[in-house]
Amino acid sequence: MDYQKLAELLYKDVSKTPADIEAEFPPRSLPEGAKVTRFAPSPTGFVHFGGLFPTTVAERLAHQSGGVLYLRIEDTDAKREVPGAAEALIRTLATYGINFDEGAIIGENGKITDKGAYGPYKQSLRGDIYHVFAKQLVKEGKAYPCFTTEEELEELNKQNKKEEIKNTDWQAEAEARRKEMLERRNFTIEEVEAHLAAGDPFVLRILADGDPDKKVKFTDLVKGNMEIPENDEDFVLLKSDGIPTYHFAHAVDDHLMGTTHVIRGEEWLPSLAKHLQLFRYLGFKTPKYMHIAQIMKLDENGNKKKLSKRDMGANMDDYTEMGYCPEAVCEYVMTLLNSNYEEWRMQNPDKSYTEFPFNIKKMSVSGCLFDFNKLNDVSKNVISKMSAEDVTEKVSAWATKFDAEFGELLLADKDYAEKIFAIGRGGKKPRKDLATWKDAKPYMGFFYDKYFEIEAPYPESFEKEDIKAILSDFNDAFDASDDMNVWFDKIKAIGEKYGYASDMKAYKASPESFKGNVADVSMFIRLAVTGKINSPDMYSVMQILGKEKVCERIAKMIASL
Repeated sequence: MDYQKLAELLYKDVSKTPADIEAEFPPRSLPEGAKVTRFAPSPTGFVHFGGLFPTTVAERLAHQSGGVLYLRIEDTDAKREVPGAAEALIRTLATYGINFDEGAIIGENGKITDKGAYGPYKQSLRGDIYHVFAKQLVKEGKAYPCFTTEEELEELNKQNKKEEIKNTDWQAEAEARRKEMLERRNFTIEEVEAHLAAGDPFVLRILADGDPDKKVKFTDLVKGNMEIPENDEDFVLLKSDGIPTYHFAHAVDDHLMGTTHVIRGEEWLPSLAKHLQLFRYLGFKTPKYMHIAQIMKLDENGNKKKLSKRDMGANMDDYTEMGYCPEAVCEYVMTLLNSNYEEWRMQNPDKSYTEFPFNIKKMSVSGCLFDFNKLNDVSKNVISKMSAEDVTEKVSAWATKFDAEFGELLLADKDYAEKIFAIGRGGKKPRKDLATWKDAKPYMGFFYDKYFEIEAPYPESFEKEDIKAILSDFNDAFDASDDMNVWFDKIKAIGEKYGYASDMKAYKASPESFKGNVADVSMFIRLAVTGKINSPDMYSVMQILGKEKVCERIAKMIASL
């Protein structure tokens, strides 16, 4: 076969050489040890939580090493592309602390544009580049054309799907594929000329040289030393429309864009042999690969399963609506990525998660379990450290979008809202009432008459006449100018008057000697003022509500009894 002639026949309009392209993409000038990583999604829908996982790793590796994180849009499958998905993806990732140094960005007109010297960063705009390397592979006898109809191609692709090969004789299947592959390779220059003259489309396939009975040794940065079967499949490099497949495009682009580390899910491991062969064929240095274990969750039976697109928590946009602050989600992701993160957090309570020394060796090989309870605990810790001003601003912004009526109340008097959120905030042991912004209304709604309601009746073990008398006496004694000690002494004195112990030690020593204790007396007042059995610090609550509102609510409770 005259491969030089074959290449000219197939790609007569390609005049550049790989050396010409290499000159357009010179090596980056970066400090020693700097890593170049990327996120390379297909714009086919929302950002999956599983996508944030490897992207966070890529961001940490690049920025901790003084390197570069870039965004490449892999939009070679036009049939699956969702309009606006790329723009939404960029905005969502920015929300969760993933800011790209270069690559596809949103321009002033709201459309995707490029930032950086290694573009275009959309694969659909890089067709000419791929064709240069495709032509070179044909010249070297490493790739060949296959004049096959779309229907035949679809049928061929089916044989790799699990549902199409159930109960199949694997040995016979492999032999049939091998025979078919050899037949595809057997053609003449004259046949190619005839096909081209007739306008027949073709796909370009790699001429695989692997032996599936032999292994390729490989070191994965997460999974360690591995052995995988050599690739013996003549997979497609360029489709019939000239658009590259993922395999071919990612090899060319990762080389030209200087990618040093490829971080992706372990579902890509079956393709690794193909990619190693491509880098070898193209004469490129292979980047370091990290295949991250899948995110798992427990189903209703307690069994682990992959976090699917349909599961709550999969769509990153859902977290905004649920009211999670991005900082908490990022913090939670770090607890999943590195086993020593929580120990570091305890030792460094006031530092940003970005200061944590991320370590590849501390990553889980077996997979991480997604857990909303753990996310809520992390979120409570994060929010408890925020200032009252910050919490007020963030809750107001969330409510304005997702609970307009509540948002209007907060914005109508920001100072009032800020006083509420300041209760128990600060100090070594701040209150941890909020896991999400959505929790704010149930937590502090009673401060507003619109949301005030009595959530539970008084326990039947207490006499209503005692409750009424205690509430009445407290109303008469309440003075908003009292300090906390004087205020509480009054509560204890009122309780003692009606047979309730003011000293908890005395009560525990002889409970039968009392009708109850000072905690019960406080509960009578708390329920009347807040409508809740549990609430933020009662003294602070009354200071914010003021004497008129406190006495009004207590009077209404007395009347209802």
